[in-house]
Amino acid sequence: MADPSLRQSPLATLHLGGREGQSAPEAAVQLAERRSVGKLNLRAAPADGALMSAFAGVLGYALPLEPNRTNGQDSRGAFWLGPDEWLITVPMGQENPLYQALATAAAGAHVALSDVSDARIVLTLAGPRARAVLEKGCSLDLHPRAFQTGHCAQTRLARAATLLHQTADTPAYDIHVAWSFAAYLWVWLEDAAAEYGLAVGEVE
Repeated sequence: MADPSLRQSPLATLHLGGREGQSAPEAAVQLAERRSVGKLNLRAAPADGALMSAFAGVLGYALPLEPNRTNGQDSRGAFWLGPDEWLITVPMGQENPLYQALATAAAGAHVALSDVSDARIVLTLAGPRARAVLEKGCSLDLHPRAFQTGHCAQTRLARAATLLHQTADTPAYDIHVAWSFAAYLWVWLEDAAAEYGLAVGEVE
């Protein structure tokens, strides 16, 4: 497991510290980094009812079985990535105890479980024009009739592989992106949002 005290955001090279939380009352888009997210990747057989129940007992909610859906609440959730694959998020620092609890619940079953906290970072994009910003670089239909709060999808945004999750109707989104593409995608989002007014949010 990586030492959280040694983690440095891949956005550090952009020197955003002086801009976080600055007043921008006319901004229609807010962009921030969500740092405090631990992440586990889980692969298991969804047809194994006993195993799914055991996982639900550990998590406090059921793993989503419908494609491109999420379950959970706030910083604790699970994202459907494929028929037998999920991304599970918890507050940073709790990924190791959760890993151990899930591994215990899966004892004897054919399961793959790994800590992927350092694989991606999470950017948050919100505001009345957030959807318009994403539509500049994403081929998904993001209209509310097709993509709503609680939906997620693996897609490309400005050619970067991402996991997009709508978190609120305002609208608001979490964008999971690989560390190596994080600074690139941040700069792209800033540029795409410039015409609407952008506020850089405080790091969570």
